Amino acid sequence: MKIIKAKSVQAFKPDPYVATILNCAMWAFYGLPIVHPDSLLVITINGAGFAIECVYVTIFFIYSSWGGRKKIIIVLIIEAIFVAVIVVVTLTFFHTYASRSMIVGLICIVFNILMYASPLTVMVPNALGTISAIIQLVLYATYYSTTNWDEDEPSEVQMSASTNA
Repeated sequence: MKIIKAKSVQAFKPDPYVATILNCAMWAFYGLPIVHPDSLLVITINGAGFAIECVYVTIFFIYSSWGGRKKIIIVLIIEAIFVAVIVVVTLTFFHTYASRSMIVGLICIVFNILMYASPLTVMVPNALGTISAIIQLVLYATYYSTTNWDEDEPSEVQMSASTNA
């Protein structure tokens, strides 16, 4: 709602939304009867999640800049290709429910972890800034005691500049 009211994405990033779309698509595939029989709830929940995330991405797409839109389009195309490849490989090379469930389930777990880790992309710049600040403070504490703070006597540079003038 903040994005719609402000008519701008402001500092929001699309990473969690597109990660959730991939996660829901993979889990919906996992719940299909050809992969894991009797998983109607998995399909229902992840189908609803997929639809909701598509609405979020559409809102984000409408109010983002051209660069943001381009990034969203590229990521969604890559995700669609990835899901298609997983579907084709799974249905072509794995012929039992157990093997399909195992492979697709493991992939779903990996993407589930990535979905929950995607908001942490905001922390990377903050962590780099924190590390930089700590390094600066350590250097300051290290060299503070060796600094000559007595400004009463002119230094050699100041004396040579005054004699040349």
